[in-house]
Amino acid sequence: MKIPKSIPILTLVFFAAFADAAIAAEDITFVASVDQTEQRYVQLLPPDFHTNEPTDVLIALHGHGSDRWQFIRQNRDECRAVRDVARKHGMVLISPDYRAKTSWMGPKAEADLVQIIGELKRNFSGRRVFLCGASMGGASCLTFAALHPELLDGVASMNGTANHLDYENFQAAIAQSFGGSKTEIPDEYKKRSAEFRPERFTMPVAFTVGGRDRSVPPDSVLRLATKLKTTNKNTLLIHRENGGHSTTYADAVRILEFVTQKKPSDHRKGN
Repeated sequence: MKIPKSIPILTLVFFAAFADAAIAAEDITFVASVDQTEQRYVQLLPPDFHTNEPTDVLIALHGHGSDRWQFIRQNRDECRAVRDVARKHGMVLISPDYRAKTSWMGPKAEADLVQIIGELKRNFSGRRVFLCGASMGGASCLTFAALHPELLDGVASMNGTANHLDYENFQAAIAQSFGGSKTEIPDEYKKRSAEFRPERFTMPVAFTVGGRDRSVPPDSVLRLATKLKTTNKNTLLIHRENGGHSTTYADAVRILEFVTQKKPSDHRKGN
């Protein structure tokens, strides 16, 4: 649905009940610069938030078949870990639709996230921005980090893929997101495959993978992590050889703490 540029951002406020507190979740609508369509993301402010203080931002990308509410409402381990780490460290938590329940970080989703980050930096005094995701979101955060390392201060990928040329599942959805199949536009698939751009990962980066994951096999992430460990000392890989397509609460917290608690560096220089 296209809407005029003149229509303002709309915000609806919901109250998400968590174990320890009721937190106001803002459902924010914005006009996408890339095509003037209406898009959405959810924003959770930390307790005792003060607008005049610089604040870190944690952006969480949902999995295939879910939407912006997955990391806000679901009780699965990955989602609870993201909420808990954001709350513990007083971070603003952002969860975008990034175009669709089957997005996979195509060009329009990429443009939306660039736009959201720009707005967040203006709203929250330009502090650090971290990106995480699980499954499709785990792949998508790696794609975005490879394309825009200058916008991020850390990335945590759970059960994602780093190579869209090798990956065989969800091909209809990925083709719709990317603008064609891998045989039609192989360069686009390679461009969006983090494995081929390891030099772009100069920020802290962490991965979880399961050796028995058949939904998103771990091989490409294992190869990427091996490359990064020789060039980026701020790399963490948690490989559960008997694990499947999920990340435990403890492992999710560990990788999130790893990337968010590293000191700011000059990794953006030259990117």
